[in-house]
Amino acid sequence: MVRGRIPTRSLCLTTASADHKLDGLAACKAGFVFGTTPAGIEYDGQVAGEDVGGGAGSGRQQRGSAGGFNLNWDGSWDVATTTDHRGWYAEMRIPFSTLRYGAGGPQDWGVNFERKIRRNSEQSMWASLPRQFDVYRISLAGTLALQAPSKRTVTVSPYVLADGFKDYQAVSPEVEYGREIGGDAKIGINQSLTLDLTVNTDFAQAEVDDQQVNLTRFSLFFPEKRAFFLENAGTFAVGAGRSAELFFSRRIGLSGNQEVPIHAGARLTGKVGDFQIGLLNIQTGDAYDIDDETGLREQIAPNNNFGVLRAYREFGNRTQLGAIMVSRLNTGNTDDYNLTYGVDGRLGLGDALTFDGWASITTTPVLTGEEEPGSGFNEGEYGFAGGMRYVTRDWQISAGYRQIGDAFNPEVGFVNRRDYRHVNYRILRHIRTEKVPWFREFRPHISGRVYWTLAGFNESYLFHFDNHFAFENGAFFQLPGFNLTGEGLEEPFEIREGIVIPAGTYNNVDWEFRANTNRGAPLSLSGGWDLGGFYNGTRFGPTATLSYRYADKLTLSLRANYFDVRLDQGNFQTAVVRFNASYSFTPRLYVQANVQYNDDTEDVSTNIRFGWLDTAGTGLFIVWNDTNHRGALERTGIVAGPKQRQLVIKYSKLFDLTR
Repeated sequence: MVRGRIPTRSLCLTTASADHKLDGLAACKAGFVFGTTPAGIEYDGQVAGEDVGGGAGSGRQQRGSAGGFNLNWDGSWDVATTTDHRGWYAEMRIPFSTLRYGAGGPQDWGVNFERKIRRNSEQSMWASLPRQFDVYRISLAGTLALQAPSKRTVTVSPYVLADGFKDYQAVSPEVEYGREIGGDAKIGINQSLTLDLTVNTDFAQAEVDDQQVNLTRFSLFFPEKRAFFLENAGTFAVGAGRSAELFFSRRIGLSGNQEVPIHAGARLTGKVGDFQIGLLNIQTGDAYDIDDETGLREQIAPNNNFGVLRAYREFGNRTQLGAIMVSRLNTGNTDDYNLTYGVDGRLGLGDALTFDGWASITTTPVLTGEEEPGSGFNEGEYGFAGGMRYVTRDWQISAGYRQIGDAFNPEVGFVNRRDYRHVNYRILRHIRTEKVPWFREFRPHISGRVYWTLAGFNESYLFHFDNHFAFENGAFFQLPGFNLTGEGLEEPFEIREGIVIPAGTYNNVDWEFRANTNRGAPLSLSGGWDLGGFYNGTRFGPTATLSYRYADKLTLSLRANYFDVRLDQGNFQTAVVRFNASYSFTPRLYVQANVQYNDDTEDVSTNIRFGWLDTAGTGLFIVWNDTNHRGALERTGIVAGPKQRQLVIKYSKLFDLTR
């Protein structure tokens, strides 16, 4: 086991094994993060793509991943903390079987220790880094010489589940009782290659989605929060995040808001020779729902098989080259399928300059007698992008170009809009005030983005001018920001029922403001607003979050988003209010609550989760879900009262068969 005992105010440990054939750590861009607090609360995660960075949370409770940091990876390890008159101490015990490395024997690993003190935004590293980078810059980690064992890992995590569900919208609502048995297995083919198996997969303990208000004519993005798909998710990440992703795991096991049963699946990830590989295959069942208008039972998803094949090779200095193939096959109808092919690459020049790019085509069968849905190269089923980033101590400069065909269709991916060319840029300068102890820096910057259709119509643009003021304790406010915006409609857009904005081009000016107090304090406030022109009218969108933290055990937050839109065609107001609470009785015993109110649906949704953790994300989970309608029948067509209620009890246990 790897052990460390370091007196700190907070602690974060990153590890990465080196491949000596590729100039050691300079070629390594993936690793693990282990962190803790004075109360012994654990968090862990995976890092994929060291330039992306990320952040760590305040507990092991599940949350979605973002960028190149995956918080939902759960490893098997232990931590203990103690406090005395000098401060507090942490000791971590991390089994080698939890990590991934090439082979046993003497070798050099990358390792770094980080201490964070939020009240003055202090970050201290064991292996020093340039100021513009964080601990996720794995190639700049320190070196640890050790003797790694040659040992394969085999674990099995079965679960049992029982639930009761009542749909109050049914003609004769009755409680439906269910029970399930399933589980996962993890088999180490060797120290660097792992096979994960799943049968009758269940995600009862996954965190619910945060509700959003959509004022655009494009799809909203909801991040993946299911643990099985989040583990090693960085291996399969190709494309433009949140806008044109070639693989998006939420397409598996979900259809709209309806769950689709996952019968079985397998995932193989790790390193074979000089290549990092990822293989994923999932078989889902069919799913049905009741049509609100006809009252008839209709199929919303057939039996599907989903497959992903990913491989890339890492070179020195953040450089890599890879390819991906994604498929969806209807196992009951061979004429119903979708294929996605893609290549991607990254080139690092020095420590500051990085180039990225990707290109993809898709294949979707056209029924006999129908015309191709798109035009141009590959009948419009293509997409590609390229960009650059230049990051130094004082400057952040980025620019990019993306083009998406009018029929680009990665069905197991995510595309929020098609038929466009997109250009973006950003220039930011750090101006630090070293002689002012209470103030950190100014960040003047400009940025912009423009979308044109492939025919040349200006669909939307934004030019942003701003300056950020950052204080030593983490407080922040902006100038406010000044925006020149434009929206082009080639056809009318119904933004709300009965409110239709005519086709045309709308140029506007608006102001945005964001600020927060010291988030390291027990009580903090953050918020802001958007105010200005919106199509042929105006929009005022204030938001505020009040947060409270008691030691490392209790966190509370209340967030409200409000929109007041006034247009020539009509006015409307809408809001989303969200309350989150989390209390850790011990490092492995917690309760979380998420209560949300959506003014559009007039629903109050409640998700309460109790977790008694064992290790690696297993343990006892009790989940209560409730949706209650608070509106009037005249407005929403639904009688006020409960809509759905569910109680789930799930227990899973990790058995390590290597011991």
